[in-house]
Amino acid sequence: MRGFLSLIAVLAIVLAAWTGALATGLRWPLAVLLPAASALVFVAGTVRRVLTWANSPVPFRIPVTCGQQASLPWLQANRFDNPATTTCVVVRMALEVLLFRSLARNVRAELGPARLVYRDAAALWAAALAFHYSLLVVVVRHLRLVAEPVPALVTALASLDSFFQVGVPAVYATDVVLVAALGYLLSRRFRSPQVRSLSLFGDYFFLFLLLGIATTGLLMRHVVRVDLVSVKELATSLVMFSSPPVAASLHPLVFAHLALVSTLVACLPFTKLSHMAGVFLSPTRNLANNNRATRHVSPWQDAVKVHTYREWEEEFREKLIAAGLPVEGRGDHA
Repeated sequence: MRGFLSLIAVLAIVLAAWTGALATGLRWPLAVLLPAASALVFVAGTVRRVLTWANSPVPFRIPVTCGQQASLPWLQANRFDNPATTTCVVVRMALEVLLFRSLARNVRAELGPARLVYRDAAALWAAALAFHYSLLVVVVRHLRLVAEPVPALVTALASLDSFFQVGVPAVYATDVVLVAALGYLLSRRFRSPQVRSLSLFGDYFFLFLLLGIATTGLLMRHVVRVDLVSVKELATSLVMFSSPPVAASLHPLVFAHLALVSTLVACLPFTKLSHMAGVFLSPTRNLANNNRATRHVSPWQDAVKVHTYREWEEEFREKLIAAGLPVEGRGDHA
């Protein structure tokens, strides 16, 4: 039900943008005001969330580890799963951000015919890695719409991406991989009862939203004839913060694509998709686990007022003596 409602929500965004593009008075707000508002919400929301994370007290070192901690010289420590130095933390973070190492080491439990079976999550790791890197390449390729002249890196990346030269215009390999990866991630939420029971509306919504962005982009490249000159003029004007003219030749599909992208950008800071910034500020990842080598004192901890045994004995000395209990200190009672 949540997946169906998410699909309806994405289709409603497409329908609203398409209908608005057919009305002359709504083309400019859809092409200019909506992207500008989404960018503003994204920047403000990201700054607020990062500041909240940065100001959150972390009185103790709480890195998540799954290896031997550095301790005695004759015990071999796991340097990257249980980093004890800043250098090891940097390597661990790089492996996490670039290769999703913790996801690659993940396991899933299934109830077999006679016992509980643990399996790796290699397919999930491969799909997640393919999706993120394909999306990165697609975003970089879109720089040709806002840069003049087009950077050599973007041109070379586009040439490499269309190496197979399938069709005219050429099919980009990352486009195919992106749609396939999103299809797998979406089908996984429907196929697995465990994952389906844990999936929320937002989990389905953003997968459908990304799939809608990819689908409308592919339609504009291979099916619908779009005025690329007008699209580039619009994109360049938005980046330069100038009021662009919205050409009448722009196809409604352009507005649908732009509305989906704007929705995604505006929602990023307020959902779990903000992990792209949060991973760098997570104390479970960015701290060295050197608790055995260094004593860490919380800067927020107030001085604790202690009541020593000697003070307690002095306070109750007479009662202790009267009760026949031994006392220390002055030596006036045996």
